[in-house]
Amino acid sequence: MGTGAVAPERPKQRRGGHLWKRAVLHFSLCFVMGFFTGFAPSSSSSWRPGGGAGTPPPLLAAEQLAASRVAGSRDQHISLAPPSPEGAAAAGGGGAVVDLDDDEESGPRRMLIVVTTTRSGAGERRRRRPELLRLAHTLRLVRPPVVWVVVEPAADAPATAEVLRGTGVMYRHLAFRPEENFTTAAAEAHAQRNAALAHVEKHRLSGVVHFADAAGVYDTHFFEEIRQIEAFGTWPVATMSAGEKKVVVEGPLCSASKVVGWFSRNFNDGTTRSVTYNTEVDLNPAGAAGTRAHTIDVSGFAFNSSILWDPERWGRPTSLPDTSQDSIKFVQEVVLEDRTKLKGIPSDCSQIMVWQYDVPSSPNTPKTKTKTATPKTHHRRR
Repeated sequence: MGTGAVAPERPKQRRGGHLWKRAVLHFSLCFVMGFFTGFAPSSSSSWRPGGGAGTPPPLLAAEQLAASRVAGSRDQHISLAPPSPEGAAAAGGGGAVVDLDDDEESGPRRMLIVVTTTRSGAGERRRRRPELLRLAHTLRLVRPPVVWVVVEPAADAPATAEVLRGTGVMYRHLAFRPEENFTTAAAEAHAQRNAALAHVEKHRLSGVVHFADAAGVYDTHFFEEIRQIEAFGTWPVATMSAGEKKVVVEGPLCSASKVVGWFSRNFNDGTTRSVTYNTEVDLNPAGAAGTRAHTIDVSGFAFNSSILWDPERWGRPTSLPDTSQDSIKFVQEVVLEDRTKLKGIPSDCSQIMVWQYDVPSSPNTPKTKTKTATPKTHHRRR
């Protein structure tokens, strides 16, 4: 009797234990499945503002700017060519990609090569930092690609390098080492411009070259206008002289974008001088006397850089290269002589978009003969 009463209770305990284990196992499986299901990708497409699902915005792969250090004897330069696998590896795989705007469908934007020269002397060094910073703030508002070529005496390079590194603008810093000093500030600037053009030609920097004075003031839309230049472009420039309290505007006379002559107007006395082309075949505005009636200031024109190394493309014979390494003089002559390729900016040349301040040169500028100089290149380090 005692044994028969105990035997039925043992199976009940075993069935209760199996039910408890089964419930725990079922709960664990459901929890694990739910946990990993939450990490599974959704079947619906992600929403992108302003475009279709899964469609990336258009990119300009041809204008990737690979900032790479190239070791040389004493120079460094930044490569602006499309990065190769080797170049990308050397640069850490980086590079800036230029996006197209919604309203721009004509293809990649042409690069702007902005050249700025500096003056030597203690007084000029005091003005250099604020003037460069002001121009840098303007260039930061310009859509890329833009490269800023700054040329200055080698002795002043370290201080300016600190300024350029903090601007946020892609730049090339050329430390100018003249063999001798200069008689005038104009001669020094002329030699520095030639050094900058030699650098552009050596490294085949393809784009539109403009000489921007650090003391100048620019309408930001001006840079988008000159970006459209195919060969050569020119525009009116207002020059303000603080010492003489004078304002003079010089530039082209235009019919639409076609240059038909040149003018100079003094707003102080109201006088205007002008020269116009007589016929369509008169490509040289020299007149009957055989001397050129107009000279164009470097701040009043821009040009396609390929004229420096590919003159045949622009109708210039290769047998007449840039003689005496005076590239800036060569370009000025080409701009004035071949007006069929010269574009007036903006249309009708009716707006002043560039203002120049005529700042007196420092009395501390050394005075000796002028000779060709060899620049040393410095660049922003990352």
